[in-house]
Amino acid sequence: MSRLPLADIRVVDISTVLAGPNCARYLADYGADVIKVEHPDTGDSMRNMAWRDPRDGTGLWWKMVNRNKRTVALNLKNDADRDVLLSLLDDAHVLVENFRPGTLERLGLGPDVLHARNPKLVVTRVTGFGQDGPYAQKAGFASIAEAMSGLSAISGEPDRGPLLPPIALTDEITGLVAAFATMVALHSGEGQVVDVSLLESIFQMMGPLPALYALTGEQQERLGSGIPYTVPRGTFQCSDGKWVGISTSSDSVATRVLDILGVGTDPRFATFNLRVEHRDELNFLLTSWCGERTQAEVIRVFEEADAAVGPVYDMADIARDPHFAARRMIEQVEGTPMQGLVARLSKTPGALRWQGKSKDADGKDIREHGWG
Repeated sequence: MSRLPLADIRVVDISTVLAGPNCARYLADYGADVIKVEHPDTGDSMRNMAWRDPRDGTGLWWKMVNRNKRTVALNLKNDADRDVLLSLLDDAHVLVENFRPGTLERLGLGPDVLHARNPKLVVTRVTGFGQDGPYAQKAGFASIAEAMSGLSAISGEPDRGPLLPPIALTDEITGLVAAFATMVALHSGEGQVVDVSLLESIFQMMGPLPALYALTGEQQERLGSGIPYTVPRGTFQCSDGKWVGISTSSDSVATRVLDILGVGTDPRFATFNLRVEHRDELNFLLTSWCGERTQAEVIRVFEEADAAVGPVYDMADIARDPHFAARRMIEQVEGTPMQGLVARLSKTPGALRWQGKSKDADGKDIREHGWG
């Protein structure tokens, strides 16, 4: 652990479920000593959420999101347990929490109290809507942020309703945002509050759409797998029932795809704007072309032309793909497969040391010795 880049950082994680614990997990992956605090009775509900490991009944979410953390059970409404937490925070660098605004203060653990004891402490607060504003007291859920951010409005087919992403997208992005912001605060050397919200984290992903509306009144429409300014772009089914993803995000790539389709000199498709204008015709050509060829043939032709193409993978495809294996994108952590480190550092890499532990696994040691 002394060789890991964040080995000198001590983090207390009192957050639950996903975005907050993800923030602490990214810090732990690179060596931070993270103590995960749970209620003695209820624990973190992520332990029992969704799929479980058939070997031991433990939640797979738990094993991944709370890997590399030590665990202790403390009731923050109990004076003795709160004193244990305060003693940990006296020597900590970071506190990660995701209560509704005001809850930490009602527990007697507000930033003013904590900074009076430890002026250098970074308090990372993850909520649905931020620490202030009209919606601050609303319950924070990723699906609500996805609906309100504009993401859902542009997701789905043109003739169908808006869709939510089928993964915990906002929780995952917010975890990365919170980890980044925490490291910025630590680098500043100033004890301070880091205010991270689900809504603002996913809203950042909307690119220039707010500017587009403000300046022109234009809104992006739902186009399934398409986007307004790149045609063709989407998923296309091949003759063997398999699918490919294709993009023409630059003129040079679009030219190669048009040549493949035999319409390289067609004036209807000569520019970005013209391709957008003739979206249906061009998508029909590409759909028909792919539908007459196997996935392997489509990929071969596109790769020979240096055009952008990729197979549409499910988890079974990923499990047997040589690139995923070579890059160690799935690692075995104490016998449980899960995603590897989010990024590689050439001189100071992180490490996956253990999966999420049982409740209060390190409680006795932490109560007796603190950080040790």
